[in-house]
Amino acid sequence: MPIAAVLETALYAADLDAAEAFYGGVLGLEKITRVGNRHVFFRCGTGVLLIFNPDETEKPASPGSLPVPAHGARGPGHICFRLEHDDFAAMIARLETHDITIESDFCWPNGARSIYFRDPAGNSLECAEAKLWGL
Repeated sequence: MPIAAVLETALYAADLDAAEAFYGGVLGLEKITRVGNRHVFFRCGTGVLLIFNPDETEKPASPGSLPVPAHGARGPGHICFRLEHDDFAAMIARLETHDITIESDFCWPNGARSIYFRDPAGNSLECAEAKLWGL
């Protein structure tokens, strides 16, 4: 199976100040970035913990922005699995064999590739190269 590891995990919190204080202050995770009231990201070992405000992440992407499908925790969640560059073809073939639609397949500005698809419950699943987060 080509899945190598979990690259990032998303959780949701409406109060990002409290989340930042808890994950950064109480747990001592290294903050990577915060963007207003939308999200705060933390390094967690070799992975990344994403904390999103569900009111913001449920909004669809605006024209010209990165093609990341909307996701939120009022129901569906999100997880990213790490793939090696050579394993994308095998994963895409496996998804196609099972009639799973790939919603987006693109390269980020740093060259890392991501594909997005959904599980039967509607959760947003991603496979990405580890270089997405500089790993």
